[in-house]
Amino acid sequence: MNGLTLDLEERAKVTPGVKPGCSGHCTSYGIHCKNGGKCVEKYNGYSCDCSQTAYDGPFCRKDVGAFFEEGMWLRYNFSFVGNNVKDSGSRTLLSSKESENSVPDLTLNKEEISFSFSTSKAPCILLYISSYSQDYMAVLVNPSGNLQVRYKLGGAKEPYNINVDHRNVSNGQPHSVNITRVGKDIVLQLDLYPPVSYTMPGPSSLQFSSLKSLFLAKVIELGKIDPEIHKYNTPGFSGCLSRVQFNQITPLKAALRQTNISSRIYTEGELVESNCGANPQTIQPMSSATDPWHPDSVDSKSADLPYNGQVIGSGVNRNSAIIGGIIAVVIFTILCTLVFLIRYMFRHKGTYHTNEAKGAESAESADAAIMNNDPNFTETIDESKKEWLI
Repeated sequence: MNGLTLDLEERAKVTPGVKPGCSGHCTSYGIHCKNGGKCVEKYNGYSCDCSQTAYDGPFCRKDVGAFFEEGMWLRYNFSFVGNNVKDSGSRTLLSSKESENSVPDLTLNKEEISFSFSTSKAPCILLYISSYSQDYMAVLVNPSGNLQVRYKLGGAKEPYNINVDHRNVSNGQPHSVNITRVGKDIVLQLDLYPPVSYTMPGPSSLQFSSLKSLFLAKVIELGKIDPEIHKYNTPGFSGCLSRVQFNQITPLKAALRQTNISSRIYTEGELVESNCGANPQTIQPMSSATDPWHPDSVDSKSADLPYNGQVIGSGVNRNSAIIGGIIAVVIFTILCTLVFLIRYMFRHKGTYHTNEAKGAESAESADAAIMNNDPNFTETIDESKKEWLI
């Protein structure tokens, strides 16, 4: 300042009410940015950047999803094809000659996939990732209504299948899927059930080679495709998909929000934004130790059980308390009304009115009281006309 360098930190140490350092708003309030949202510091506050997430809203908590009718699908191209969306849509698959000249160098040793969905039909395809090689990955609902995950990597002859047969996911209810793969190790979590680990056969550094496209609801690919996958294309997915994310790519949100990757996306049919596929439990429930509303009488172990479609014990007790409070208020209101009515009906009980002249108490006689209150009374009382009874 004015050519001099000021040591503000030293000044802060000797200035009453001032402390050195500046932590900013994100240090205290950044935890409110959920689901991978980034806290952005501002002069007098903060904001949550949700651009790298599949969520929206001020705190990145709103699921972004859409409703799919039969025959609708979405494709995201990992490599840019064509100059615009229509051009990329018209070139569903490159010819073999074009493929050889434009195979992208996109090979993954690990990936993270998360989304939620709801459907009442089975079988169907939820998500499919193709490649320029024979590698692919698919998340399906098999004919029995159970979730199935297929991986075919490293030139394997047969796909590695993971069947989640402990729950029917074609019941029209929202379900969440989280898949993490590192090499040949896979961790799968359905809804709030505990994550389950699986190991594929092959080398530890198993890679997903030459990624090509990501499909939602249906697979529209020319060339060789797994016959089982092809069967699942008919009649197609019907339901809702929400918060779809593959690593840092959010294809469904990009299609609905027209982001910078929208040029890589083509959709068949008109997507209608809807949260019908949003999982109602997107954030882990608060533990009983930190929940101020958790009753002491409820076993803490029952509150930590995974979500299984039933209401937990604390929720039942809390609802009962609310209903009991409402009933108590209604009874109190009825009693107050009865008391008011009784007082109103018996307000004149024990009293009566007379027509005695005012001032009778202080007058010498009743005649004097009448004369004092009625000026028109002109009759004169003669003392001689008084009667004496002995």
